[in-house]
Amino acid sequence: MTGQRLAGKVALITGATGGLGTATVELFAREGARMVITDVAEGPLRDLAQRLGTRGTEVLAARLDVSSAREWDEVIGVVRERFGALDVLVNLAGIVDWPGVEGTTEEDWDRVIDVNQKGTWLGMKAAMPLLRAGGNASVINTSSVLGLVGSGAAAAYQASKGAVRLLSKTAAVEYARQGVRINSVHPGVIATPMIQELLDDQGDQQPDIRRTPMRRAGRAEEVAPAILFLACDESSFVTGSELVVDGGLTAH
Repeated sequence: MTGQRLAGKVALITGATGGLGTATVELFAREGARMVITDVAEGPLRDLAQRLGTRGTEVLAARLDVSSAREWDEVIGVVRERFGALDVLVNLAGIVDWPGVEGTTEEDWDRVIDVNQKGTWLGMKAAMPLLRAGGNASVINTSSVLGLVGSGAAAAYQASKGAVRLLSKTAAVEYARQGVRINSVHPGVIATPMIQELLDDQGDQQPDIRRTPMRRAGRAEEVAPAILFLACDESSFVTGSELVVDGGLTAH
């Protein structure tokens, strides 16, 4: 069942072939969005676009390394040429690295910051002229519960996700009167390919699951509706906010 809550809107979604990405892309398609979907995994990206196209979704696949300003400019050029407008930007592309402060190498630190933090900034920077031109746009940046609280590990990942949280807030203030809303989404432990090996190894004894009042990992399909809410006009007075989807993990 679909309510066509994004009918007439053009959305650009990064990290489209990941667990959260695919769930979001498929939900946006059911809700009537026209989309440019991006990822560095070109084969799965083409397969996803083809699958959606056979269902009648107007979708274009484009390779994008979110840490590259040049590639962002190229993709925004594609959006402008194909659709002439952009209403929704969803920055979902991200990577994780688990070591703490001393265990993180400089190379891994730079890699995580480049994708998660710099990539989010570059996306907003490149897309903002098109977003502002429409006068009623929404940006959803993906942070994490680990952008809200510490875990004692994942130093680079937590630093990047905390930065995404405040980057979203300051951008929300900057563009509040220019027709662009900007919010962050903070998933908890979600069963996606990015952490599936960890979940398979530790199961329900995974420390963050044990600290989650619901005592389970979430599903990507439980996060995508939160992103949809922030993308559609139902959230027209919501900007600079943090939408937490974590089974209660940060409630105590």
